[in-house]
Amino acid sequence: MKYVNLLIKPASSLCNLRCRYCFYEDEAKNRVLPSHGLMSRDTAEALILDAYSAVEPGGGVSFAFQGGEPTVAGLDFFRFFADLAREKKPESVGISFAIQTNGTLLDDDWCEFLRREGFLTGLSVDGFSEAHDMHRVDSMGRGTWSRVLRAKKLLERHGVDHNALCVVTGRVARSPEQAYNGLKKLGFDYIQFIACLDPLGEERGGRPWSLTPPAYGKFLCRVFDLWYTDWERGDYHSVRLFDDYIHILLGDGAGTCATCGKCGAYFVVEGDGSVYPCDFFALDEWKMGKLPEDKLADLAKCDKARAFLLSGAAKPRECAGCKYSRICNGGCKNDWFTDDGGPHNYFCAAFRQLLDYALPRMMNIARAEARARGMR
Repeated sequence: MKYVNLLIKPASSLCNLRCRYCFYEDEAKNRVLPSHGLMSRDTAEALILDAYSAVEPGGGVSFAFQGGEPTVAGLDFFRFFADLAREKKPESVGISFAIQTNGTLLDDDWCEFLRREGFLTGLSVDGFSEAHDMHRVDSMGRGTWSRVLRAKKLLERHGVDHNALCVVTGRVARSPEQAYNGLKKLGFDYIQFIACLDPLGEERGGRPWSLTPPAYGKFLCRVFDLWYTDWERGDYHSVRLFDDYIHILLGDGAGTCATCGKCGAYFVVEGDGSVYPCDFFALDEWKMGKLPEDKLADLAKCDKARAFLLSGAAKPRECAGCKYSRICNGGCKNDWFTDDGGPHNYFCAAFRQLLDYALPRMMNIARAEARARGMR
């Protein structure tokens, strides 16, 4: 494999918060064993060595950490992991580190480590205090907005490269200006908005945090207005979905599996070494194997890996006649549902609304970027 991309769950589904909409807590509850516990150093070493064994010379390995809350595994574990990853790295292989965190356990020692080791750090922050504290709460039911702001200041003080991940709940969707401008005001130059999920197997739209397609479409259109105005005046801020669409228009391809139209971009490795094909499908029926007994190079070609790729390639029925199919690529498979007519994307109407509304301006940006690159 030219690149080995790993999404590692060093604390499994364990977390110090109790976010009401947490998709991974819900996913874990749908497994026979909800939590696979803290990753041992032996498992971490097996993972690192196997990743280097699987990658081709001149390739790269991406070590990204997520949860639950990955910092629950402790700073000593991360120091061990980073030191070993650098010690064992083949000379011809590049590596990168990233972490997605709620930020509440960060302190000066953590931030100095993240800066020194070059961890790209995603901070989970839902736009503005009211929306954030409504659902991102601790074990006592208290909001965590002030603690996240403290984490943001720590990351800035230590010069840690960081960005924002904002879950678009129904409440966030009602206030696009407050969400986008609020994250800009906090100093985030890179923002990722992701649609909030309802529990597995449950009809969507019935939870206090639920996001409906009309609300999501309206939100995306308004955020695009704000984002495009910033671009016109030279005050550019990255919004991941919009950036992906621009890159697709330029022929670069997308930076996320949700927009590139291809599943199987990475391995999920749970705390006990169990391996799955996707963060949204870390379920018993999709378990591919377990390290160190199984090898990543073999798991990439196993029956479940092939089945997962095939299921992601069977696009929603609407894609066949859609003029935006080469831009949207059917969206994330996790948003698909199936009826007698086959698969459909729950948020199809939202993405169609956005592209109907914004595509001419996306093309303007793509043309400007092409000129800047010297492309015709």
